[in-house]
Amino acid sequence: MKKYTSIKDVISLPILVEEAIALKKNPFAFEQLGKRKVLGMLFFNPSLRTRLSTQKAALNLGMDVIVMNISNDGWVLEFEDGAVMENNGAEHVKEAAQVISQYCDVLAIRAFAELKNREEDYAEKVISSFVKFATVPVISLESATGHPLQALADAITIKEFQQKERPKVVLSWAPHPRALPQAVANSFVEFIKNTYAELVVTHPKGYELNNEIMEGVPVEYDQNKAFADADFIYAKNWSSYTEYGKILSTDKNWIITNAKMQLTNSAKFMHCLPVRRNVVVADEVLDSENSIVIPQANNRTYAAQIVLKKILENA
Repeated sequence: MKKYTSIKDVISLPILVEEAIALKKNPFAFEQLGKRKVLGMLFFNPSLRTRLSTQKAALNLGMDVIVMNISNDGWVLEFEDGAVMENNGAEHVKEAAQVISQYCDVLAIRAFAELKNREEDYAEKVISSFVKFATVPVISLESATGHPLQALADAITIKEFQQKERPKVVLSWAPHPRALPQAVANSFVEFIKNTYAELVVTHPKGYELNNEIMEGVPVEYDQNKAFADADFIYAKNWSSYTEYGKILSTDKNWIITNAKMQLTNSAKFMHCLPVRRNVVVADEVLDSENSIVIPQANNRTYAAQIVLKKILENA
C-alpha cells in the first residue's frame, strides 16, 4: 500500500478486514516494524477518536508520533497554483509538504469540507495537494468527501458481529441541527458495498448521495421499510449533495428509536461518534445491549494499524 486516501487504495477489502482482526488479537506482534519511523499527523480540524486511535496504532507498531494542529499552530497554507500570495496564505503547500516529508516517514492529514462549493470540496484540494507534493505516503484521517479509516473500522465491526454470511446493513440518515458533510456516508457506502453484506440506504428525498458512489446500491425513502429485517443499523446525518451543504429537512421522525429497532432482526446499532443523544438516536437505543458504538470506536485503532502496517511494509 503506497497511500490510503480512499477505497481505491485497497486491493481486497475482505482480506484487509481479516488481517485487521488477526492483528487485533496480537497488536504488538509487529512493534519492530515501525522502530525509528515517524508518523506526522496534521489536523486542520478537531478530532478525538481519529487522533487517539491513530496515534495508538502507530505506537503499537513502534513508531514515534508528531502531532500538529495546523489551524492553530502553523502558517496559513496556500493551495492554488500560480497564486499571488498577498492575502492570508503565508506558505504554499508545495514547500510545506516537501519540508514536512523530511521530518516524517508517513503523513496523516485531517481536513473537513467547507460545504460552500461542491466542486471545490470534491476536488479534495488539501489531501490531493499533499499527495502530489509530499515525498512520503499520505493517509486520510478524514477529508472533505471521505473517511476511509472510519469505514474500514465499520467493516471490521460488521464482520466481527455478523451472525450470517450476508447480513442486511442499513445506512440511515438522521436529523442534526448542523449541516454536516457527506464524508462518513460516502466512505461507508463505498466500503460496505465491497463486502458480502446487503446494503440499503434510507433518507428523505433531497439527501441523495453522489450517483457514482451510490451505483448499485438501493435507496429506500421509507425508513420503516428499510429497517425491516435489518441486521445492522448505521445512523448518520449528512447535508444535501444536490443542493450542496443545505439542510433540507429536520424531520424528527427520522430519529432512531426503540420502536424502529423493533422492526429489525434484532439489529446492532452503529454510529461513528460523536453522536447527539435524543436528536440522532434515542437514549434507549444508544444504551441498549444491541448498541455496538463502543467496540466500533475501539476498532478505529486496528483499522489505522493495519493501514500503517501495510504502508511500512511497502516502504
